[in-house]
Amino acid sequence: MQISMKCSIAIHCLIFIYEAKGIAKVTSNLLAESTGCNPVIIRNIISSLKKAGLISVARGTGGAELCIKPSEITLYQIYNALEPDGLSSLIGIHPCKDRKCPVAQNIQKVLQSPYQKIEDSIKETMKNITLQSMIDDFHMIVN
Repeated sequence: MQISMKCSIAIHCLIFIYEAKGIAKVTSNLLAESTGCNPVIIRNIISSLKKAGLISVARGTGGAELCIKPSEITLYQIYNALEPDGLSSLIGIHPCKDRKCPVAQNIQKVLQSPYQKIEDSIKETMKNITLQSMIDDFHMIVN
């Protein structure tokens, strides 16, 4: 069970975009330098965040900005922008229902409800964490 690194890279980028407002034009190359990631990966992440309406990017020479207040952007929105089906596949069930074993034939049905509860709990927790709270944490750490 793992949330991909794309989510932490996206949060890194969003905090950087917020902190750089009025100081620097935030480009994919600048974000790549900050994150240590390939600029192509950054452009893909930025594209997903833009498509989700979380950021805007100026045409041509670039320059990313937040479209929504950090207090209104949730960790779930960020994650969902990058991995739309991510939570539903966060916990996998092995395929074995075609086996003759009665446990194998029914394990998916048995696990469906508890796994759904776990997914719902994770989603709810992610919806209660905002970009602003992560920015606040960043400021507490660096100050």
